[in-house]
Amino acid sequence: MNEETINFYSENQFELSDEKRFSDWLKNVILSEEKKTGEISFIFCDDDYLLEINQKYLNHDTYTDIITFDNCIGNILQGDIFISTERIAENAETYMVDFEEELKRVMAHGILHLAGFADKTEDEKAEMRRKEEEKMKMFHVEQ
Repeated sequence: MNEETINFYSENQFELSDEKRFSDWLKNVILSEEKKTGEISFIFCDDDYLLEINQKYLNHDTYTDIITFDNCIGNILQGDIFISTERIAENAETYMVDFEEELKRVMAHGILHLAGFADKTEDEKAEMRRKEEEKMKMFHVEQ
């Protein structure tokens, strides 16, 4: 069961460029939190797909950029992370950043949730944002 795998799936037309580079970065993000990589799946989808998941499993009737299902066992991070690429594109425009930068922020956000970080209170949100920035910088460091 000691499988270290980060999978990327697409339920829409989105294709992640350079999956190996993203996978290596995410594994380093996990290590930087003193956790281990289990099996993690990123599923890229559109707004309606994610809205349906939000309604069905979380009873939320709102659009969102990410939903993380945590299947962690102890220090081993495992789970399914659903990301709306439509929401990423819209947020990138709103915050005036490029698509890939916003995508990395949201991917790091999902991993941080698996690592135990929450974002319900203002303090938690501030800490989450700080951690996202820290993890995004790791992407640019040559592996």
